[in-house]
Amino acid sequence: MTPAEFQTSLANPSPPAGLSTALAALWWMGKGEWNRAHQVAMSGEDADCAWAHAHLHRVEGDLDNARYWYHRAGRAPATGELVPEWTAMVAALLGSPRR
Repeated sequence: MTPAEFQTSLANPSPPAGLSTALAALWWMGKGEWNRAHQVAMSGEDADCAWAHAHLHRVEGDLDNARYWYHRAGRAPATGELVPEWTAMVAALLGSPRR
């Protein structure tokens, strides 16, 4: 799946089959469903889920919690705009092995 196909899939009522947990969380965030995205991100235990979880807490405005999750993900805390971060995360995770 390409990032463009991922973006187009947001018109559907549910995420495409086969997405990693982190991508499913970002998919729900892309639909504006923060609570659903957060539930999904919390269900995963890998670094990608921690990264998605960090982004969600940035969206929420809880920067202390976001920093904690970036640390758990092994990544520096993001400071830029939220939409470009989401877009870059989707592209990066689509290019990584499925978990």
